[in-house]
Amino acid sequence: MKVVATVAELNALIHRFRTDGMTIGLVPTMGALHEGHLSLVAQARSENDVVVVTVFVNPVQFNNASDLEHYPRTFDADRAMLESAGAEVMFHPSVQEVYPSPERKSFDLDGLDAYMEGPNRPGHFDGVVQVVSRFFDIIGPDAAYFGEKDFQQLSIIRHMTAKLGYATRVVGCPTMREADGVAMSSRNTLLTANHRERAAAIYRTMCHVRDGFDSAELASLIDEATLMLEAANLRPEYVEVVNEATLSPIAKGFNGDIRVCVAAWAGEVRLIDNLKVK
Repeated sequence: MKVVATVAELNALIHRFRTDGMTIGLVPTMGALHEGHLSLVAQARSENDVVVVTVFVNPVQFNNASDLEHYPRTFDADRAMLESAGAEVMFHPSVQEVYPSPERKSFDLDGLDAYMEGPNRPGHFDGVVQVVSRFFDIIGPDAAYFGEKDFQQLSIIRHMTAKLGYATRVVGCPTMREADGVAMSSRNTLLTANHRERAAAIYRTMCHVRDGFDSAELASLIDEATLMLEAANLRPEYVEVVNEATLSPIAKGFNGDIRVCVAAWAGEVRLIDNLKVK
């Protein structure tokens, strides 16, 4: 596996791959890798000749300086995991390489950022779209792989890709979970043992909404879910049942694809998750 830190080095590799007629799969990450990330690498490997994994903690998607400072960084472990997973390239650039100009772009996301993470993390999705579009410009991947755990992010990246005219195919991959249902996340390493145990209530809560959806009033279900999180000593930020296409909360009688989305604090760590309802 090649570990490269500059755009020039990466461009040289990409040129060689393209000259040889190879297809390229991209897995963008912020490092602190786990089995969820490796499942993305595995799917990318199964569908492409070459897999490029970016390991870059993107400062412009953090709206909390402390969150950026404490985000886990595990370069040596990440490199070993990616080598074992069979990735061809690990791109580990500096901020200056990714953003040679300090200018921050703003994107019109056509309302997909009006709900859930958007109001709670102002500017977050501008930062996500900025870094993903930058990697698309540098690498020009045939396909890019993202986990469904960040479902709103996945929806926004799909929208951005179509709106900006990228030829890249955006692939959503299933959420990987621990035995107790907790979604695999780099942030889980920041949880105390007590909060890690309590975090399992998020998955139980979402299953309660899913299983009761056809028989209970939606408002009552959301109230019950909120109480379940609070009973586990989590601090819910939102519980939303949304239209998968628009990410807006559903109205009574809606009959399309539906997903329940949750954000909750376990101590000082903010966790998000989602589950398909129907």
